[in-house]
Amino acid sequence: MGMPARHGAIHVATTTRVVGDKTYSTTLLRRTFRENGKVKHETLGNISHLPPHVIEMIRGSLRGEAYVPASGEFEIVRSLPHGHVAAVLGMLRNLGVDQMISSRPCRNRDLVEAMIVARIIAPSSKLATARGFNSRTECSSLGETLGLERADEDDLYEAMDWLVKRQNRIESKIARRHLRDGTLVLYDLSSSYYTGKNCPLAKFGKDRDGKKGFPQINYGLLCNAEGRPIAIEVFEGNTGDASTLPAQVLKVRKRFGISRIAWAGDRGMITAARIEQDLRPTEGLDWITALRAPAIQALADAGVVQPSLFDDRYMAEIVSPDYPGERLIACRNPLLAEERARKRQDLLASTEKLLAKVVDATRRAKRQLKGQDEIGIAVGKVLNRFKVGKHFKVSITENSLTYERDEEKISREASLDGIYIIRTSVPQSTLNSEAAVERYKDLAKVERAFRSLKTVDLKIRPIFLRLAKRVRAHVFLCMLAYYVEWHMRQALAPILFDDDQKETAREMRNSVVAPAERSPSAERKARTKRTEDGTPVHSFQTLLRSLGTVAKNRIRMKGDSQVEFDQLTVPDENQRHAFELLGIGISL
Repeated sequence: MGMPARHGAIHVATTTRVVGDKTYSTTLLRRTFRENGKVKHETLGNISHLPPHVIEMIRGSLRGEAYVPASGEFEIVRSLPHGHVAAVLGMLRNLGVDQMISSRPCRNRDLVEAMIVARIIAPSSKLATARGFNSRTECSSLGETLGLERADEDDLYEAMDWLVKRQNRIESKIARRHLRDGTLVLYDLSSSYYTGKNCPLAKFGKDRDGKKGFPQINYGLLCNAEGRPIAIEVFEGNTGDASTLPAQVLKVRKRFGISRIAWAGDRGMITAARIEQDLRPTEGLDWITALRAPAIQALADAGVVQPSLFDDRYMAEIVSPDYPGERLIACRNPLLAEERARKRQDLLASTEKLLAKVVDATRRAKRQLKGQDEIGIAVGKVLNRFKVGKHFKVSITENSLTYERDEEKISREASLDGIYIIRTSVPQSTLNSEAAVERYKDLAKVERAFRSLKTVDLKIRPIFLRLAKRVRAHVFLCMLAYYVEWHMRQALAPILFDDDQKETAREMRNSVVAPAERSPSAERKARTKRTEDGTPVHSFQTLLRSLGTVAKNRIRMKGDSQVEFDQLTVPDENQRHAFELLGIGISL
């Protein structure tokens, strides 16, 4: 008569024993069962002789894992670039930008997240962006990751309308995180040309893009002292720089709740009128700006600014009754002086060459240029072309033109070459001369932001949107994208061409007035194209493209469309290093 059948869980058990200086392992196939209320174990066989990977397959099968024959049985049915999506979306979420947009998950939040990520990895129109999400036309894993495979451009427009209503709230959250009472803010204005139709914001104004014949929109960017974007506001294209400042002051004081703050803005932004009307009357507001050339010339004429100030150093504090309660810090950059002198001579020579052509036109036998009005129009075009007409003495008759350089004016202007004067209300006890000059120079961080927004990375232009609210939403999306990119650049700086040792570079400068220098580390990276440990150095965009080669592959068993699974490309050492620097995982 046979033994009764015993039912129970079958598993793989590995035991070890030490004999002397040797360790012996035994792997057994065992069954665990209950008999008469007691747990008992039964050995079914010894599988120690099997290869380790076979033992692991047996262990996995007993846990319920399914295995299929590998040889020639699988095919890759789709590969989507994924690594750059994981990097950007992971950083966005690590920063809490998704929570800033909306504390509760919703489809509009997913759409906004997707548009921010797409703006960084592949900036394009909203139609092209939507097609990149769609399951039939997708070009990355972004749409699938966020569940947006059915989204179209109308969904994106709806999400933009939803976002722009939340802009004030989102900017306030960013400000609470990065601004403190008594801090410094950087503010500047830029513009982008408009190629759409009938947008009320598009106006002809000061052309910053060199795109003649197109209207433009203006936008003012507010950053903290490190250059991190805090808020952005869109204005009509013909809005003057200085006229945008009052609204920003009100925003920081009322909406952000910061009563004591120092504003840094260029000489076209923080003008004498803005200081007297908006800044000086308001308690707790200080400013750091620079004087315009006529104001510097007036100080020179009054004997306040003299070349002897700079005999021993490149910087000196001066006092003038025209600026009560303020500090004036005069600086002279010799390299800038040389460059301005060279440029002036080039412009004067170019202007003389064109004036000589006008003279020849008044003397030619055929189609002679004559008449004071006609000659005057031709001369005016020449003098306005290079903006040095003030340095010429011109005499026009009915049929002749004579000209000569005004050497007195040229010499007077040249005496101030390389000199600029910082104007600030921040007391010496709070900010010494060097620090005040350096804070003014920090406006270059806003210029870098504009460069990234407009050309290098995010490509805010061309702008086709017709509705003002969508233009505002588009600009705000670009700012949020730059917020994410700014933090990514800080983390990835060791493997980018960006300078990751700026403090060292700052300490190397002989004077704060001297041009900024790059650290030895940055110079070495630029020269060798590699880091100290041999890792290839990237630009931000080439690094994203490299990460994008980590694909999300859909794998299917041949002949059975029901068996499909996703498998990521194994990242190489450099790609793993990038994710480590970002502090995020490649799987989302």
